[in-house]
Amino acid sequence: MNPEIAQIEQQIKNYTISNSDELESFRLQFLSKKGSIQELFKLMGTIPNQEKAAFGKSLNELKKLAQDTFDQAKEAQHSTQTTQVSAIDDISLSPEPLPVGSIHPLTKTLQEMKNIFYRLGFNIADGPEVEDDFHNFTALNFPPNHPARDTQDTFFVRKDDDPGIPDLVLRTHTSPVQIRLMEKQAPPIRSIMPGRVYRNEAVSPKSYFLFHQVEALYVDRHVSVADLKESLITFVKLMYGSDVIYRLRPSYFPFTEPSLEMDIWWGSKTTGKWLEILGSGMVDPNVFIAAGVDPEIYSGFAWGMGVERIAILKYGIDDIRTFYENDIRFLHQFI
Repeated sequence: MNPEIAQIEQQIKNYTISNSDELESFRLQFLSKKGSIQELFKLMGTIPNQEKAAFGKSLNELKKLAQDTFDQAKEAQHSTQTTQVSAIDDISLSPEPLPVGSIHPLTKTLQEMKNIFYRLGFNIADGPEVEDDFHNFTALNFPPNHPARDTQDTFFVRKDDDPGIPDLVLRTHTSPVQIRLMEKQAPPIRSIMPGRVYRNEAVSPKSYFLFHQVEALYVDRHVSVADLKESLITFVKLMYGSDVIYRLRPSYFPFTEPSLEMDIWWGSKTTGKWLEILGSGMVDPNVFIAAGVDPEIYSGFAWGMGVERIAILKYGIDDIRTFYENDIRFLHQFI
């Protein structure tokens, strides 16, 4: 046997292949076009004629040895990987835990509120978050010197001394949607107006500069305070249970007369307290006139409630800021 063939044969037999990197190194050293076996084939022209047959036979056997060694090592690695995959896919093993998302508590609360109002016969109306002064204040019977018109209470997008250029604000409630709805739709109207609102307030556990409201408007002939009370009582019982303790008390809002606020008892009977959840009332005739509705023919009621306040009471949350911090530990409770 040619000494070079014998040397390479010994190298192949002694070569250890235990991973894919070593397998590739083996292929490059012995089986590639620039490998040592291919280099020996180039020597065929220098071998005497009487020795070529023997040299060629030995060389082919060497190449077969290298190929067989490579194929066996490759098959062994494939078998090992298959065994590992089979173990991972064993249905008797517990699966790796996967992170699970959930609906945000504000979204859950808002959807539940919508479902209740659907049952009461309301549909949904929507409007812009950037409002003009007329729809946000004037049409809702706010006097010119009302504190809500001040920059300390309201975010102004544009404020101009020129009376011909209307001020623009981030809406402070969703009541402007009521005005826009009455401007374009004749009664009867029975709609809720959910959406984001903005007020220039200091951030604290009980207040935030952004929050969500659901307002309602019902306008038709012969709508009374009794209809308003029945709707509110039905809502709180469906939201908090038939055993909820509630009360209605007189209040004041520029856009309703008479006006009512509703409280529910939160906590135990001995250590609990009253918490206000909404303001409501019969639509003021001035609001009807501003929106183009005849108050001599139609009457109606309206109310507004904060989604955050409803969620706080429903889930026992004591800090409104947690709704907006995206703390995974807080959100995980609602999975």
